[in-house]
Amino acid sequence: MSEGVRTSLNHPGGGEAGDHALIELQRLADGAFAEVEATIDGDAESLLLYRDGDAVRAWLNICPHAGRRLDWAPGQFLKSKDGLLVCAAHGASFELTGGECVAGPCRGESLRAIAVSVRDGAVWLG
Repeated sequence: MSEGVRTSLNHPGGGEAGDHALIELQRLADGAFAEVEATIDGDAESLLLYRDGDAVRAWLNICPHAGRRLDWAPGQFLKSKDGLLVCAAHGASFELTGGECVAGPCRGESLRAIAVSVRDGAVWLG
């Protein structure tokens, strides 16, 4: 996980989901991806964040095809020349508006979206 990323998993004293920022917005460049960990429904989960201007979208870092992580190395994601997220394991391609698989073995399925918001210069659960 990146330096400066605070979640309920690594913040002293723990806390409930949404108590701590996932990442400062300035650490996530426009059009870039980041991987953070957070507690979702009581479980530690890897999240994929994608910044689009002032908005950030988040999904579980799990390909619906085989349940494997999407990144090829921790926090390193592939983006096609067409602007699609590409699963490193099997090449499934996902559009970045809603996370729908538009090519590959899970065509028609979608990534599991996680609600996040941007406030006070950071990305938060919820």
